[in-house]
Amino acid sequence: MRSIRALAFASLLTLAIPGLSEAQQRPLPDSFSGLAEKLLPAVVNISTTQALPEREGSDSEMPQFPPGSPFEEFLREFFGRRGMPGAPNAPPMPRRIQSLGSGFVIDPSGLIATNNHVVEGASEIEVTLQDDSTLKAEIVGTDEITDLAVLRVNPPQPLTAVPFGDSNNAKIGDWVLAIGNPFGLGGSVTAGILSAHHRILNAGPYDDFLQTDASINRGNSGGPMFNLAGEVIGINTAIFSPSGGSVGIGFAIPSNISRPVIDQLKTGSKVERGWIGVRIQPVTDEIAQALGLDSARGALVADVEPDSPAARAKLQPGDVILSFDGKPVQRTRELPRIVAATPKDQQVEVTLWRNGKEAKANITVGRLEPEKVMAGARPSQAPKEPEKPQTGALGLALAPLTSELRQKLEIDPKSEGVAVVAVAEGSPAAQKGIQPGDVIRSVGMDAVKDPREVNEKIEAAKKVGRETVLLRIERGGAAQFVAVPIG
Repeated sequence: MRSIRALAFASLLTLAIPGLSEAQQRPLPDSFSGLAEKLLPAVVNISTTQALPEREGSDSEMPQFPPGSPFEEFLREFFGRRGMPGAPNAPPMPRRIQSLGSGFVIDPSGLIATNNHVVEGASEIEVTLQDDSTLKAEIVGTDEITDLAVLRVNPPQPLTAVPFGDSNNAKIGDWVLAIGNPFGLGGSVTAGILSAHHRILNAGPYDDFLQTDASINRGNSGGPMFNLAGEVIGINTAIFSPSGGSVGIGFAIPSNISRPVIDQLKTGSKVERGWIGVRIQPVTDEIAQALGLDSARGALVADVEPDSPAARAKLQPGDVILSFDGKPVQRTRELPRIVAATPKDQQVEVTLWRNGKEAKANITVGRLEPEKVMAGARPSQAPKEPEKPQTGALGLALAPLTSELRQKLEIDPKSEGVAVVAVAEGSPAAQKGIQPGDVIRSVGMDAVKDPREVNEKIEAAKKVGRETVLLRIERGGAAQFVAVPIG
């Protein structure tokens, strides 16, 4: 009876489903043993030691007992014989922290990829291979922003290396294998599926994690996620867990993000990233409607840094970047990654949405400097009462930008536009998060400097049947667009 049910179940899994390709209808694998046997030699366990600052010898490291306890003298002698704190004239003792992680061989000569957080601050690094042999490792290069690192070992013979695959080709529901060193147990294989693409964990500016339900635990960090072709499509990096153990939500850096960074790191050089000098924000359905764009896609330019590649290419706030160097930009967060992967001094064509139609621009990409910061200054004059605000549409009370008002509302002295001094509770503006102290720099694509201009442009949008109006709002020196229902 059991064999009949098994056959029926197997036939169900291979049943033809209309609309699916032959590859999508392939049966489930009977076992992952052959693939695991092939891949395990390329996955390594990483043990690191970090030396903490020394402190003077004391009894603080020795177990404490009440004064006069019969154990007190015994333990002092026991620790003292080992040179531990508590011995007379004991030298300062270094404190050491050990941690475990995983990695995988990317070059038979001894190059290993892992997470930066696995080796960060380590004074000693050891790599254990599948045959339990241990090699000393040194750091070749690290990149904190993407949490990647490359190590080098000197093996007596070439190691088994694994290739990178194309993470963009991985489909939700595809089988994946995770191999690593969970809780220091050694090479362990877990299987699951790819649960999702494009997960954002707010870990950095290039977040775009793969999510999987393959078991990932502490010690798996830096280990590979494989597809069934034996290619690395992700580097296991984080888990979501209230308990600290696997609950079926693990995250990996996609290979299409990690591979270009690792290619730079393995040469020993610092990672260079492209830069064009724009501040961007997502295109919502409301913003797309306000701009006349057919759908919510692309990256909306909220601000352009002076004397940047984008400024020299005449990009302006309100432009929507639809493609960069021939690569379409569907989601806003795709643009920083595409730009970062573009070499410095390369000229690229950008497709924009501007004034209701597509336009082209050519940009010569610059190099991203990590310390680039846009900051504002505050005036030092004593505050005075602002002039009486003019209440207008959208529930906004507006006033011209005077030096006194700038001081009272802590508005950047370089800002230009109209000050928001009050927002009616429950109004369209309040529902969109506009606050007193914000500066309206433009309505649509038109700059404004007077409350009357703001109200006139909102009324004009009403008359032509617009459902929303696009305001460019500055707050804390940074600008962004907000689509507000006219009502």
